[in-house]
Amino acid sequence: MADSGGDLELETFRGDARAWLEANFPPSLKGKAGLVMTEESASPTGDLAAWRKAIGAKGWATPTWPAQYGGGGLSAKSARVLQQEMDRVGAFNPLTFGMGITMIGPTIMDYGTEEQKRQHIPPIVRGEVRWCVGYSEPGAGSDLASLQTKCVDAGNQYVINGQKVWTSGAQWSDWCGALVRTDPTAPKHDGISFMLVNMRQPGVETRLIKLISGDSPFCETFFTDARAEKDGLLGELNKGWTVGKRLLQHERASQTGAGGWGGRQAPLQEIAKRYVELDGEGRIADPELRTRVIRHLMDAKAHNLTVARAMAEAKGNANPGNAPSVLKNSATVVAQTRAELTLEIMGHQGLGWEGEGFASAEVESVRGWLSGKAMSIYGGSAEIQNNIISKRILGLPDNANST
Repeated sequence: MADSGGDLELETFRGDARAWLEANFPPSLKGKAGLVMTEESASPTGDLAAWRKAIGAKGWATPTWPAQYGGGGLSAKSARVLQQEMDRVGAFNPLTFGMGITMIGPTIMDYGTEEQKRQHIPPIVRGEVRWCVGYSEPGAGSDLASLQTKCVDAGNQYVINGQKVWTSGAQWSDWCGALVRTDPTAPKHDGISFMLVNMRQPGVETRLIKLISGDSPFCETFFTDARAEKDGLLGELNKGWTVGKRLLQHERASQTGAGGWGGRQAPLQEIAKRYVELDGEGRIADPELRTRVIRHLMDAKAHNLTVARAMAEAKGNANPGNAPSVLKNSATVVAQTRAELTLEIMGHQGLGWEGEGFASAEVESVRGWLSGKAMSIYGGSAEIQNNIISKRILGLPDNANST
């Protein structure tokens, strides 16, 4: 079907999308995006494996990516219709939980050669490979440009030695997009390159880092004479800082609520009706709690509308502005506020870690509240985003002593 975006074509597409979802989305997964995310493993099985394969093969895990690389090739309007139909049946995109679609893939599309795109994009679209990102190091976190992982040109390959930390999903990943130092004599923001590194080689070791939520989504990653092919260099040699910043823009965009669809959480007001006292009109009886829930819902709505506006403004713009920094902080506040309110509403049922006395949704809420604390840090801390906002948007001086 031609994807012209006209009303008739859109309604025809809606019917096609609805029929395809009815035939391919397993009802057993309805509304389970959050649970799937926490239970994601190296080898999904059953209905989840079938759903990953189906949506990947269709190209609808990346609906607006070019069809020539396996994407859906849809217009933005058709993609919104698809999202609406997925929301209607409680479906979700199972491939947005990794970094291939949200970060690495878009960055390869921006900076990769045609050969790199044809090698790496189709397997990302189909969910056949997993990617992680090698950025932070023990001595280079917020000051990422201080990274020391060395990469030496060894003739027909590059040789990498060093350590990365907080490498999300490294234990499951097939490939890593890593920032490495290729010129140790250059100023710290120079002499950095972006390498595509195969994780399935003897020179790569990962060690799990266990968090207070009980999960281990992060790893320490060690490179000992690991190899990267010459075509693993993404962008120009010693110009990786530019590539790395672009990936962070994609990451922050994915963390604003724009990255995934479907599998929406139950409305907070509906959760409240199951746990707290209601008045004669069916409202939350406690006026103070009711006011805070309403304020949160207003903030969430305003955030989502702003995300939609920012996405429309960024369409076709190869050099997007700094809106992701604002929206990343906004998304963090909205998500963390919801988590706090949810536990407060649940009362003692919001304190469960395990056991028959707690429903799975209650346990998930507790663990989600704990893991959500990291939102203020990962993808660039809230303080770093505030610095970007103050300097690049508000035009404030670099420090209090500036005149």
